[in-house]
Amino acid sequence: MSLLILDFGSQYTQLIARRVRELNVFCEIHPYTYAEDLLKKPLPADLQGIILSGSPCSVREADSPDVPMALFEQGLPILGVCYGAQLIAQKNAGEVAPSNTREYGRANLAYIATDNALLQGISPNSQVWMSHSDTIKQIPQGFVRIASTETVENAAYQWVGKPIFGIQFHPEVTHTLEGKQLLHNFVVNICGCRQDWTSASFVEISTQEIKEKVGNDRVVLGLSGGVDSSVAALLLHKAIGKNLYCIFVDSGLLRKNEYEEVLHSYQHLGLNVIGVNAHTEFYQTLEGLSDPEAKRKAIGRTFIEVFDREAHKISDVRWLAQGTIYPDVIESVSVKGPSVTIKSHHNVGGLPEKMNLKIVEPLRMLFKDEVRRVGKTVELPDHILHRHPFPGPGLAIRIIGDITAEKVRILQEADHIYIQNLRDAGWYDKIWQAGAILLNTQSVGVMGDERTYENVVALRAVTSTDGMTADWVHIPYELLAKISNEIINKVKGVNRVVYDISSKPPATIEWE
Repeated sequence: MSLLILDFGSQYTQLIARRVRELNVFCEIHPYTYAEDLLKKPLPADLQGIILSGSPCSVREADSPDVPMALFEQGLPILGVCYGAQLIAQKNAGEVAPSNTREYGRANLAYIATDNALLQGISPNSQVWMSHSDTIKQIPQGFVRIASTETVENAAYQWVGKPIFGIQFHPEVTHTLEGKQLLHNFVVNICGCRQDWTSASFVEISTQEIKEKVGNDRVVLGLSGGVDSSVAALLLHKAIGKNLYCIFVDSGLLRKNEYEEVLHSYQHLGLNVIGVNAHTEFYQTLEGLSDPEAKRKAIGRTFIEVFDREAHKISDVRWLAQGTIYPDVIESVSVKGPSVTIKSHHNVGGLPEKMNLKIVEPLRMLFKDEVRRVGKTVELPDHILHRHPFPGPGLAIRIIGDITAEKVRILQEADHIYIQNLRDAGWYDKIWQAGAILLNTQSVGVMGDERTYENVVALRAVTSTDGMTADWVHIPYELLAKISNEIINKVKGVNRVVYDISSKPPATIEWE
């Protein structure tokens, strides 16, 4: 790795890594406890710098996250961000105390040491983003202040004679307007990291690594039609060719015509794809289930059974390929421990244990936006590359309540009209994720001279970068009216359409 980010539990840690990757510099995130293991042996020759993240904790608390003092004696450039800056200061006999004034939100740098390497190119009065309840009241002896705001005297400092810096603001968030410049100063100018982390270099390196790891063994991969599994498939195909076997399971819970369209797309990519129609099994498994978690788990179990059965029809398979991406990897080793389960993970787990195969995960070091860039490099068709995220359990979690073939038909038809109208109007590519939801509520309506009592469909469309937060899309009323009218007129069983204007948080993107 070129750069190491030690995570103290900040909500912004992944964002630091993404900003560094945007500089075309490779970095990895590890829990702060990784520092002790790092110091037990000679430092990696390619490690050129370390960033200490923020944290929801206070350095003044007993048992707050810490790193050994020896970390600062290795000669490596280190940047402490917020909690990281306070930790460095406290460990060197500086004073960290509760803030007397509110230090959350936008602020401006009233003083900047413009000759300091960290702050080269930062404008006078530059806007930064603060997010802390403690502040560094006194920097340690042998340290020098390099930036202040009107209310935060020690907004940034440097350990004199060492490439060790601390900042009490967050350069990784967009509200710090010149944060990318500051990170460039640290990562490129101070650490000397090469800016050679590109999608083209990743494809070249990863295909070589796959060849060395897998050799002539056969690999099986579950395709979903989404970006992650498709990019993983093309990388594997580039590395091992015909030894990759892809299985695409049709649960009967996909969008209208999606199974046929996806299979057709994959055939043109030269992939060896086995399509499996498993409608009956999934519908039988879901019969009578209304609870969202029960539906998710039932779908997961059935998928494993179907995939395992089909995979065993292929002889001499040694590896299971998965489209795991970096946020999944980071979450599995989070310093905060297991999070509260809001929903079972969209990706189906349990296959490695059941199938007793070795695992290959070609995308495990990539963020979602990087996966798309790699997909473009390996020439994944645009209609797959820019496809909206779609939940692993499919339409089962967009049908509130129990699942029947008739409900699936209604939702497929309504969803198809919705998505096609978004495409025709040029709105599809402006939206991160869109879909229709079939509610378990019926409403009174009038069609002709007759009273109806039929289903309600909710439309959902959000903008986001990674799904962690999302805001609803302001689709023009005229387009919503056209979509509503078309659904009600063409989809038998629907007499009312509503539009969801909830953001995440507090609402989730999917209803279940």
